[in-house]
Amino acid sequence: MFDLHNVLQPRPADPRLHVVLGAPIDAEPKEGEEVIFFAAGCFWGVEKIFWSAPGVVTTATGYMGGHAPSPTYREVCTKTTGHAETVRVVFDTARTSAADLIALFFEIHDPTQGDRQGNDIGPQYRSAIWTTTPTQYEVAAATLSAYQDRLAQEGFPPITTAVAGAEGVTFWEAEDYHQGYLFKNPDGYQCHSRTGVACPVMKTS
Repeated sequence: MFDLHNVLQPRPADPRLHVVLGAPIDAEPKEGEEVIFFAAGCFWGVEKIFWSAPGVVTTATGYMGGHAPSPTYREVCTKTTGHAETVRVVFDTARTSAADLIALFFEIHDPTQGDRQGNDIGPQYRSAIWTTTPTQYEVAAATLSAYQDRLAQEGFPPITTAVAGAEGVTFWEAEDYHQGYLFKNPDGYQCHSRTGVACPVMKTS
């Protein structure tokens, strides 16, 4: 499912370019591209998974869903700003879809844990999706419902993932050292408390 050859690409010298994909980390979606935001625990490992996914143009780590303006990592770690560690994903709709990426999102963490992922505890590690199109929202809501049914059959508690539109919600880009962190630090910390239950891909008509 992952395009592993991406991790072998030369690292760009410009810190504003993605260290793996080469595109600007803050690139706006072009024609045929969309952007979506995922919070699934520590953003280092989440970003790596999405930059490895086919059809992803660029990714960036940041903070979203809180109340403090322009938060720093240190501030977010105090658990007082309300922000979630979030990954901004720009993708090519001819090579992948929001449905594929949303299913991947649900599979790479445990969306039933509330304000935590494994040993990472606090609201910054909560599960959330911010969508940028009506179709993305519909697919995210439908996927959550379908996945909830599957998880319930396996004895998991209810999903706590919040699904909301991104309009009016600021994505605050994280500090440079967080961008592409696991490429720069291959042995760095990763936390993925997966359920091990496959998530259905809710294709749109």
